[in-house]
Amino acid sequence: MNVICRAMTADDYDDVRKLWMSITGFGIRKIDDSREEIERFLQRNPTTSVVAQLSHKTENPGKIVGAILCGSDGRQGYLYHVCVLSEYRRQGIGRQMVSYCMHALADLKINRVALIAFAKNDVGNAFWRQIGWNGRSDCNYYDFVLNEENIVSFIEEGTVS
Repeated sequence: MNVICRAMTADDYDDVRKLWMSITGFGIRKIDDSREEIERFLQRNPTTSVVAQLSHKTENPGKIVGAILCGSDGRQGYLYHVCVLSEYRRQGIGRQMVSYCMHALADLKINRVALIAFAKNDVGNAFWRQIGWNGRSDCNYYDFVLNEENIVSFIEEGTVS
């Protein structure tokens, strides 16, 4: 496949969002995946996120057919929103993008990378297993939505709505 993997920039947002919205079952959140939040993420992680674009040797040169948001907390890397357009899957694009992210993280001296794949994401889970990533059953994942209502509820009542 004639694709070029390169660092994602804020200018890619519209095309990447279009990609996200074209994938069945792909969930994005208004608060985390807005233009402003993605720009902030990319400013903090300017070299690690990637897009896969069709090369000039293709019918649609420059078209973004895959993307990964990739960042680090300084200790561990994280992959988010890993996706490839369905008609371009099983051609090595996902593996190319993951490799790009792994090298970018290694350049930052990051020694480990993690991701979350929802249990009902059969396509994604099959991909991760096929490329040799390990599923973990020894830990639970927890999150907390940081908005004013939840923070106040937590502090005052010890509960979240």
